[in-house]
Amino acid sequence: MSAVPNPTLRAGGSGLLQAVLAEIDQVVLGKATEVRLALACLLAGGHLLIEDIPGVGKTTLAHALAQTLGLEFQRVQGTSDLLPADIIGVSVFERGEGAGGFRFHPGPVFSQVLLVDELNRAPPKSQSALLEAMAEHQVSVDGVRRELPTPFFVLATQNPLDLVGTYPLPESQLDRFMFCLSLGYPDADTEQRLLAGHGDLTAMPTARPVLTPVQVLAAMAEARAITVRPALVAYVQALLQASRDHAEVRLGLSPRAGLALIAAARAWALLAGRDHVLPDDVQAVFVALARHRLHPQAQSLQDGTALARQLLAATAIP
Repeated sequence: MSAVPNPTLRAGGSGLLQAVLAEIDQVVLGKATEVRLALACLLAGGHLLIEDIPGVGKTTLAHALAQTLGLEFQRVQGTSDLLPADIIGVSVFERGEGAGGFRFHPGPVFSQVLLVDELNRAPPKSQSALLEAMAEHQVSVDGVRRELPTPFFVLATQNPLDLVGTYPLPESQLDRFMFCLSLGYPDADTEQRLLAGHGDLTAMPTARPVLTPVQVLAAMAEARAITVRPALVAYVQALLQASRDHAEVRLGLSPRAGLALIAAARAWALLAGRDHVLPDDVQAVFVALARHRLHPQAQSLQDGTALARQLLAATAIP
């Protein structure tokens, strides 16, 4: 399947966005919902955090997204000695015929899809190097602000915090990720297909390009234009307020989380082929958006996922 030059981006039927999903589903087996959420996150202009054990397809998903969307891809491996310059880049003095001077060598952050593998194995100073990039789509090096490519999408993975050598991500960094997902183990049938079809452990499965970067930007603009009615805005605000009033929640959802929720619901509606957001769209993305932002009280037996589902169940739908 080659890149299609004429962007017809309505996602209904055989639209190009459905073709993107179908192509990724051929590479990331048995994870259709998670793949759809990842694409919605990118179209909404957010960033994605995947928390899971090694070996369940996190890196494969990042590669497949970049390949099907025709985007430039770079990868950073989180290690205990990772430096901010390893992510952002560094200025190096180079001798020339004249006096010479410093020349900036851009790091992997200057890409359209950046995979930061095992982010919570990197020390906090290196983790924070991503904050400006994720929030403002720019980095500051030696007092100079440098714009990042568009689109710019960070897909970071983190290991469960009970594994050796991990540094917890601070709340400010977690809030920069629009979604947090867990891929989990595949079901038995999917795992048998995987074992039968992928015998080479060193080969990364490849996906074919479906869109171009220009078409991706057009799809993102189309998502931003999806209609959100006042009753839907009131529903989103009610969910935010419910999170702040919940007895077992220490930190509820911020206004920025509400803006992200509306943007994500718009992208989900686009993937469904609609020009307006329904409560179903908000509910489809809410758990992925809220699970890492809801901080339980110390005595609570619930985690963020359980609390997000409780909020959905307890909040009236308009």
